[in-house]
Amino acid sequence: MEGLVTILGSGTSQGVPVIACDCYVCSSPDAKDNRTRSSIMINVQVDNYVIDTGPDFRNQMLREKVKSLRGVIFTHEHKDHLAGLDDVRAFNYKEERPMEIYCTSQVELALRREFHYAFSEESYPGVPKFELKNIDLKPFTLNHNLTLIPIEVLHYKLSVLGFRFGDFTYITDAKTISDTEKEKVKGTKTLIVNALHRSTHISHFNLEEALAFIEEIKPEKAYLTHISHLFGRHSEIELTLPENVFLAYDGLKIPFHY
Repeated sequence: MEGLVTILGSGTSQGVPVIACDCYVCSSPDAKDNRTRSSIMINVQVDNYVIDTGPDFRNQMLREKVKSLRGVIFTHEHKDHLAGLDDVRAFNYKEERPMEIYCTSQVELALRREFHYAFSEESYPGVPKFELKNIDLKPFTLNHNLTLIPIEVLHYKLSVLGFRFGDFTYITDAKTISDTEKEKVKGTKTLIVNALHRSTHISHFNLEEALAFIEEIKPEKAYLTHISHLFGRHSEIELTLPENVFLAYDGLKIPFHY
Protein backbone atom coordinates (compact mmCIF):
# COMPACT_ATOMS: atom_id res chain seq x y z
CA MET A 1 0.00 0.00 0.00
CA GLU A 2 1.13 3.57 -0.65
CA GLY A 3 0.60 6.64 1.49
CA LEU A 4 1.73 10.24 1.38
CA VAL A 5 3.50 12.42 3.93
CA THR A 6 3.14 16.19 3.74
CA ILE A 7 5.58 18.41 5.61
CA LEU A 8 3.21 20.81 7.36
CA GLY A 9 6.01 22.63 9.14
CA SER A 10 9.82 22.38 9.10
CA GLY A 11 10.84 25.14 11.49
CA THR A 12 12.04 25.25 15.07
CA SER A 13 10.04 26.52 18.06
CA GLN A 14 10.15 30.16 16.92
CA GLY A 15 9.51 29.44 13.26
CA VAL A 16 11.28 31.25 10.41
CA PRO A 17 11.24 34.20 10.02
CA VAL A 18 11.59 34.92 13.72
CA ILE A 19 9.53 37.79 15.13
CA ALA A 20 11.43 41.11 15.05
CA CYS A 21 14.44 39.57 13.27
CA ASP A 22 15.84 40.98 10.04
CA CYS A 23 18.79 38.61 9.68
CA TYR A 24 19.96 37.19 6.35
CA VAL A 25 17.70 34.13 6.65
CA CYS A 26 14.63 35.85 8.07
CA SER A 27 14.73 38.38 5.22
CA SER A 28 15.09 35.71 2.52
CA PRO A 29 12.73 36.06 -0.48
CA ASP A 30 12.74 32.26 -0.95
CA ALA A 31 9.43 30.70 0.18
CA LYS A 32 11.36 27.63 1.36
CA ASP A 33 12.92 29.79 4.06
CA ASN A 34 9.48 30.47 5.51
CA ARG A 35 9.16 27.68 8.07
CA THR A 36 6.19 27.06 10.36
CA ARG A 37 6.49 24.89 13.47
CA SER A 38 7.40 21.25 12.87
CA SER A 39 4.61 18.84 11.96
CA ILE A 40 3.70 16.30 9.31
CA MET A 41 0.47 14.91 7.89
CA ILE A 42 0.12 11.25 6.95
CA ASN A 43 -2.44 10.41 4.27
CA VAL A 44 -3.59 6.81 3.87
CA GLN A 45 -6.41 6.34 1.37
CA VAL A 46 -9.22 8.63 2.58
CA ASP A 47 -7.82 9.34 6.06
CA ASN A 48 -5.43 12.03 7.26
CA TYR A 49 -3.46 11.91 10.51
CA VAL A 50 -1.33 14.76 11.82
CA ILE A 51 1.75 14.36 13.99
CA ASP A 52 1.77 17.38 16.33
CA THR A 53 -0.42 20.48 16.26
CA GLY A 54 1.84 23.45 16.85
CA PRO A 55 0.84 27.13 16.97
CA ASP A 56 0.62 27.18 13.16
CA PHE A 57 -1.80 24.25 12.89
CA ARG A 58 -4.74 26.37 11.65
CA ASN A 59 -2.73 28.00 8.88
CA GLN A 60 -1.17 24.67 7.90
CA MET A 61 -4.62 23.09 7.49
CA LEU A 62 -5.81 26.04 5.41
CA ARG A 63 -2.65 26.10 3.29
CA GLU A 64 -2.96 22.38 2.45
CA LYS A 65 -6.75 22.64 2.01
CA VAL A 66 -7.35 19.78 4.45
CA LYS A 67 -11.07 18.93 4.56
CA SER A 68 -10.96 15.91 6.86
CA LEU A 69 -8.75 14.84 9.75
CA ARG A 70 -9.04 11.45 11.42
CA GLY A 71 -6.61 11.87 14.29
CA VAL A 72 -3.67 13.61 15.93
CA ILE A 73 -0.54 11.86 17.19
CA PHE A 74 1.76 13.67 19.62
CA THR A 75 5.53 13.38 19.94
CA HIS A 76 5.73 15.31 23.24
CA GLU A 77 4.13 18.12 25.21
CA HIS A 78 6.14 21.23 24.34
CA LYS A 79 4.04 24.20 23.23
CA ASP A 80 5.48 24.31 19.71
CA HIS A 81 4.06 20.81 19.21
CA LEU A 82 0.61 21.03 20.81
CA ALA A 83 -0.48 24.68 21.10
CA GLY A 84 -2.79 24.58 18.05
CA LEU A 85 -4.93 21.65 19.18
CA ASP A 86 -7.98 23.83 19.93
CA ASP A 87 -8.48 24.29 16.19
CA VAL A 88 -9.55 20.68 15.71
CA ARG A 89 -12.97 22.11 16.66
CA ALA A 90 -13.59 22.75 12.98
CA PHE A 91 -13.20 19.03 12.23
CA ASN A 92 -15.34 18.12 15.27
CA TYR A 93 -18.13 20.21 13.80
CA LYS A 94 -17.78 19.07 10.20
CA GLU A 95 -17.31 15.37 10.91
CA GLU A 96 -19.63 15.22 13.93
CA ARG A 97 -17.28 13.23 16.12
CA PRO A 98 -14.50 13.75 18.67
CA MET A 99 -10.93 13.92 17.38
CA GLU A 100 -8.84 10.80 17.94
CA ILE A 101 -5.80 11.82 20.04
CA TYR A 102 -2.88 9.40 20.35
CA CYS A 103 -0.53 10.40 23.18
CA THR A 104 1.47 9.17 26.15
CA SER A 105 0.19 9.61 29.71
CA GLN A 106 2.82 12.34 30.05
CA VAL A 107 1.35 14.29 27.14
CA GLU A 108 -2.19 13.67 28.39
CA LEU A 109 -1.36 15.51 31.62
CA ALA A 110 -0.22 18.51 29.58
CA LEU A 111 -3.35 18.42 27.40
CA ARG A 112 -5.60 18.33 30.45
CA ARG A 113 -3.70 21.30 31.87
CA GLU A 114 -3.45 23.41 28.71
CA PHE A 115 -6.95 22.61 27.39
CA HIS A 116 -8.70 22.14 30.74
CA TYR A 117 -11.95 23.58 29.36
CA ALA A 118 -12.22 20.68 26.91
CA PHE A 119 -12.19 18.18 29.79
CA SER A 120 -14.57 19.99 32.13
CA GLU A 121 -17.65 18.11 33.35
CA GLU A 122 -19.65 21.26 32.55
CA SER A 123 -18.70 21.44 28.89
CA TYR A 124 -18.99 24.89 27.32
CA PRO A 125 -20.61 24.94 23.86
CA GLY A 126 -18.09 24.86 21.03
CA VAL A 127 -15.09 23.49 22.94
CA PRO A 128 -12.96 20.88 21.16
CA LYS A 129 -13.90 17.25 21.63
CA PHE A 130 -11.21 14.59 22.08
CA GLU A 131 -11.16 10.80 22.14
CA LEU A 132 -7.93 10.02 24.00
CA LYS A 133 -5.99 6.89 23.07
CA ASN A 134 -2.95 6.32 25.26
CA ILE A 135 0.21 5.04 23.61
CA ASP A 136 3.63 3.97 24.87
CA LEU A 137 6.52 2.22 23.16
CA LYS A 138 4.35 -0.59 21.80
CA PRO A 139 3.30 -0.43 18.12
CA PHE A 140 -0.27 0.65 17.46
CA THR A 141 -2.43 0.48 14.34
CA LEU A 142 -4.50 3.20 12.68
CA ASN A 143 -7.09 2.80 9.93
CA HIS A 144 -6.17 0.88 6.77
CA ASN A 145 -3.75 -1.30 8.77
CA LEU A 146 -1.15 1.44 9.08
CA THR A 147 1.01 0.43 12.04
CA LEU A 148 3.12 3.02 13.83
CA ILE A 149 6.21 1.94 15.78
CA PRO A 150 7.11 4.50 18.48
CA ILE A 151 10.81 5.35 18.78
CA GLU A 152 11.96 6.93 22.03
CA VAL A 153 14.51 9.73 21.74
CA LEU A 154 15.75 12.15 24.37
CA HIS A 155 15.25 15.90 23.97
CA TYR A 156 17.87 16.78 26.58
CA LYS A 157 16.22 14.79 29.44
CA LEU A 158 12.66 14.75 28.07
CA SER A 159 11.31 11.59 26.46
CA VAL A 160 10.01 12.29 22.94
CA LEU A 161 8.47 9.84 20.49
CA GLY A 162 9.46 9.49 16.88
CA PHE A 163 7.44 7.16 14.67
CA ARG A 164 8.17 4.58 12.00
CA PHE A 165 5.42 3.53 9.61
CA GLY A 166 6.22 1.22 6.74
CA ASP A 167 9.45 2.31 5.09
CA PHE A 168 9.27 5.85 6.55
CA THR A 169 10.54 7.26 9.88
CA TYR A 170 9.86 10.69 11.40
CA ILE A 171 11.99 11.92 14.32
CA THR A 172 11.95 15.40 15.77
CA ASP A 173 13.51 17.07 18.83
CA ALA A 174 16.17 14.38 19.28
CA LYS A 175 19.51 14.88 20.98
CA THR A 176 20.29 11.25 21.87
CA ILE A 177 18.93 7.91 20.66
CA SER A 178 19.80 4.60 22.29
CA ASP A 179 21.14 1.67 20.28
CA THR A 180 17.93 -0.26 21.08
CA GLU A 181 15.75 2.46 19.58
CA LYS A 182 18.05 2.86 16.56
CA GLU A 183 17.34 -0.76 15.68
CA LYS A 184 13.69 0.19 15.10
CA VAL A 185 14.80 2.73 12.48
CA LYS A 186 17.19 0.55 10.51
CA GLY A 187 15.80 -0.51 7.12
CA THR A 188 13.95 2.78 6.72
CA LYS A 189 13.98 4.04 3.13
CA THR A 190 12.97 7.63 3.95
CA LEU A 191 14.08 9.31 7.17
CA ILE A 192 13.12 12.75 8.48
CA VAL A 193 15.20 13.93 11.43
CA ASN A 194 15.80 17.22 13.22
CA ALA A 195 18.93 19.29 12.59
CA LEU A 196 18.66 22.64 14.32
CA HIS A 197 21.78 24.34 12.95
CA ARG A 198 25.56 23.78 12.79
CA SER A 199 26.47 24.64 16.38
CA THR A 200 26.19 22.25 19.31
CA HIS A 201 22.86 22.45 21.16
CA ILE A 202 21.83 20.99 24.50
CA SER A 203 18.60 19.36 23.31
CA HIS A 204 18.74 19.02 19.51
CA PHE A 205 20.91 17.34 16.93
CA ASN A 206 23.08 19.82 15.11
CA LEU A 207 23.96 19.19 11.46
CA GLU A 208 27.01 17.05 12.25
CA GLU A 209 25.05 14.83 14.65
CA ALA A 210 22.09 14.47 12.28
CA LEU A 211 24.37 13.48 9.39
CA ALA A 212 26.16 10.93 11.59
CA PHE A 213 22.79 9.39 12.50
CA ILE A 214 21.75 9.32 8.85
CA GLU A 215 25.03 7.63 7.91
CA GLU A 216 24.41 4.99 10.59
CA ILE A 217 20.85 4.29 9.44
CA LYS A 218 21.66 4.51 5.70
CA PRO A 219 18.21 5.42 4.31
CA GLU A 220 17.78 5.93 0.58
CA LYS A 221 16.76 9.53 1.28
CA ALA A 222 16.88 11.71 4.37
CA TYR A 223 15.32 15.10 5.08
CA LEU A 224 16.34 17.56 7.79
CA THR A 225 13.63 19.37 9.74
CA HIS A 226 13.13 21.59 12.83
CA ILE A 227 15.40 24.15 11.15
CA SER A 228 16.53 27.36 12.89
CA HIS A 229 17.14 30.72 11.23
CA LEU A 230 20.71 30.38 12.53
CA PHE A 231 21.34 27.50 10.10
CA GLY A 232 21.35 29.49 6.86
CA ARG A 233 19.27 29.83 3.72
CA HIS A 234 17.68 26.74 2.20
CA SER A 235 19.34 26.94 -1.20
CA GLU A 236 22.81 27.45 0.28
CA ILE A 237 22.57 24.67 2.87
CA GLU A 238 21.47 22.10 0.28
CA LEU A 239 24.67 22.65 -1.71
CA THR A 240 26.69 21.37 1.26
CA LEU A 241 24.71 18.20 1.99
CA PRO A 242 25.41 14.60 0.90
CA GLU A 243 23.63 13.58 -2.30
CA ASN A 244 20.89 11.63 -0.48
CA VAL A 245 20.21 14.31 2.16
CA PHE A 246 17.88 17.27 1.65
CA LEU A 247 16.26 20.03 3.65
CA ALA A 248 12.58 19.56 4.31
CA TYR A 249 10.38 22.56 3.56
CA ASP A 250 6.78 23.44 4.26
CA GLY A 251 4.44 21.82 1.74
CA LEU A 252 6.88 19.12 0.59
CA LYS A 253 5.13 15.83 -0.23
CA ILE A 254 6.88 12.46 0.09
CA PRO A 255 5.34 9.05 -0.76
CA PHE A 256 5.88 5.99 1.44
CA HIS A 257 4.95 2.30 1.38
CA TYR A 258 3.56 0.11 4.12
